[in-house]
Amino acid sequence: MLPAAAAPARRRGRALQEALREAVRSGRLAAGTRLPSTRALAADLGVSRGLVTEAYEQLTAEGYLRSDRGAGTWVGDAARSRLGGTPARGAAPAGGEAQNQGGGAQSPVGGTPAQGGAARRPVGVTREGGARAALAHRPGPATDARGDAGAPPRGTGAPPRGTGAPTRGTSAPARGTPAVLVDFRPGTPDLSLFPRAAWSAAQRAVLARLPHPALGYPDPRGLPELREALADMLTRRRGVVADPERLVVCSGVAQASSLLGFVLRARGLDAVGVEDPGSPEHGRLFASTGLDTVWLPLDEEGLRPEPLSASGVRAVVVTPSHQFPSGISWSAERRAALLDWARAAAGYVLEDDYDGDFRYDRAPVGALQGLDPERVVYAGSVSKSLAPGLRLGWMLVPGALLAEVVERKRTMDLGNPVLDQAVLAEFVARGAYDRQLRRCQRAYRERRDALLSALAEHLPGTGVSGIAAGLHVIARVPARYGPPERFLARSAEAGVALRPLEEYGTARPGDGDVRLVLGYAHLAPSVVASGIRRVAEAVGRG
Repeated sequence: MLPAAAAPARRRGRALQEALREAVRSGRLAAGTRLPSTRALAADLGVSRGLVTEAYEQLTAEGYLRSDRGAGTWVGDAARSRLGGTPARGAAPAGGEAQNQGGGAQSPVGGTPAQGGAARRPVGVTREGGARAALAHRPGPATDARGDAGAPPRGTGAPPRGTGAPTRGTSAPARGTPAVLVDFRPGTPDLSLFPRAAWSAAQRAVLARLPHPALGYPDPRGLPELREALADMLTRRRGVVADPERLVVCSGVAQASSLLGFVLRARGLDAVGVEDPGSPEHGRLFASTGLDTVWLPLDEEGLRPEPLSASGVRAVVVTPSHQFPSGISWSAERRAALLDWARAAAGYVLEDDYDGDFRYDRAPVGALQGLDPERVVYAGSVSKSLAPGLRLGWMLVPGALLAEVVERKRTMDLGNPVLDQAVLAEFVARGAYDRQLRRCQRAYRERRDALLSALAEHLPGTGVSGIAAGLHVIARVPARYGPPERFLARSAEAGVALRPLEEYGTARPGDGDVRLVLGYAHLAPSVVASGIRRVAEAVGRG
């Protein structure tokens, strides 16, 4: 529970971040513009210096800003303005001029006048009170928007990440495999956290007010009220450019991938790039649309630019906010490099935001789509935040692809069920979705901590990475616990299901260590502890 004084500060921090993003996207803050120091801007806004520092760090991580030690903070060149100059939701028009107290136009801080000779004041980073005024006009977050966790993903028909059908380089389990008592394979949320009472209340409210004509065939993009609610929520929580007219409600990220795949195939593309290591689902889904898969290597910063450029593909699928399965958050440089590639190749990026909002150490890194909504297709769902069985998700589509995606959606299923869409719209609008995200984040943080404690106690020496976000971690168990084949076999004999990292595409190093992708969201803390204890006892025998 936040102290009473912390909530307004958090809201003002988010408002500052939104104002800065919008100023960069719209071009009011040009690339290369130097921003005020954190001390000066904090004095302008009447807030703590730490709040401004956090905003600068957040937008630097997302690629909107760049920071040189000892030289200040500058506007980066990764973002692109929206086509047509459509204002972002809740923002002033991109072409409008912010006026100083005397009514005259002012120049950007440390920059040059805007095109046409009219000097314009960048929103949110002005001096002499301008920044304070910019924050004052920004809309605050909706009621109950204090949580930091967010929604996200998976698809129709395909098994969740790390479960179900065998992945690259694996074979189906043999008959007679011991019963699974504890399953650490990633991809499943805790379904017992589904908010039955709140969902039921939303259902009753919808059934009481929904007019009879609304039960006819829906707009294939989705109910307008749901698209409005999702656009507001995604703008606020994920920093995207969300126009309800470009938002398509779909049956999870899997259908979003399929829709995009069919459209790209019809445009003449024959392959799509996917992350290596990465989710095998992406390759299976795009194969069903007639597209080949090209696996593209990553390092600790994100997708490597050279193999991407040499691959010849014009579309890629990425998980930049919390890469699956490595758990890294892409660096600002790699985000910018990917967008540069997309612009040069006239290509498209599918951003699978499967659990980008579940971050435990700070505010989640904003979505890549906010930097270039005309080159990035953003997709997410309620599969991790509510339940995968709801089959509800969304995609934000660039204008050039919108008509084709909507037509493909219409011919595929005529649109998602009206009642389910209306209930989700009601659920989001009344603040229940934000409350659910906070509830999930508290539970998942507790389970993550239980897993870290159990590993330290029962398998000392195990290195763990990817712990700051998401619903899984990468554990590197020392070679002294046995070669990987024996480790996995004995764990299975003890009734513990594990997923080695190499099943997601990474070649196994020759150091003898066992690298595991451990999912914990669906396991109670006591079950997490007992599962790791079982593994330790099993691999310790003989």
